[in-house]
Amino acid sequence: MATVIIPTPLRKFTNNTARLEVTADTIDKTVNELTLNFPDLKKHLLDEQGQIRSFVNIFVGNDDIRNLQQGQTAVKADTVISIVPAIAGGVA
Repeated sequence: MATVIIPTPLRKFTNNTARLEVTADTIDKTVNELTLNFPDLKKHLLDEQGQIRSFVNIFVGNDDIRNLQQGQTAVKADTVISIVPAIAGGVA
């Protein structure tokens, strides 16, 4: 099973679980599996059209899925997937 690393700000929606195992074979199916198992994650990962939010970065290994096949990026049993929400802020 692939491993999804949940970032600290989203762990409150996964019962404080830092790593989750998924059986999905694409990123879209992985996100679907996560949101089915943890419905409160959905609004943080997906927009109103069911697409991955633009400010949510997802990496397969060290590669951003935007540079791969996006939601259709393959997920294998030994894949490590990282979800990295964008952080805004700073001094103007």
